Amino acid sequence: MESSGGEAAAEWKVAVAIDGSDESLHALGWGLRNVLSSTAPNKLVLVYARPPPPFMPTTDTSGYLFTDEDVATMEQYSQDLEKSVLAKAQAILQPHEHVKVDTKVATGDAREVICDTVERIGADMLVMGSHGYGFVKRALLGSVSDYCVHHAKCPVLIVKRP
Repeated sequence: MESSGGEAAAEWKVAVAIDGSDESLHALGWGLRNVLSSTAPNKLVLVYARPPPPFMPTTDTSGYLFTDEDVATMEQYSQDLEKSVLAKAQAILQPHEHVKVDTKVATGDAREVICDTVERIGADMLVMGSHGYGFVKRALLGSVSDYCVHHAKCPVLIVKRP
């Protein structure tokens, strides 16, 4: 594809934040159908924020000592969750072979991981789902999508699940 100046069009890089929820997977599918072109050069970057390990002092308030086995079990759960989320995304991506896909996984607060990743990769757009929290839940829990709308260094498209 060429732009009006005769040079080849740059690759369109779209980041999609996924967390395994129905809302994020719907946003991924919607973005594939409505944002990415089947004729222009595209690159889709899946962004998954792995939850940070829980803070675990050597003992909890009851004096329980966390063993290496406990810590390993929690780490294994985190890895299994990551694999499950990425497998769900791959199932949605399968019919879209024309799209180049990259995956970025980082550990930390989802809001910061998503915004930092989008900036680092130079995304042209961020697509993400909305859990549809009302005002009170959003005020108490915070909203990842609201944070990204205000802090991401690219346009953000919030896809609401019907």
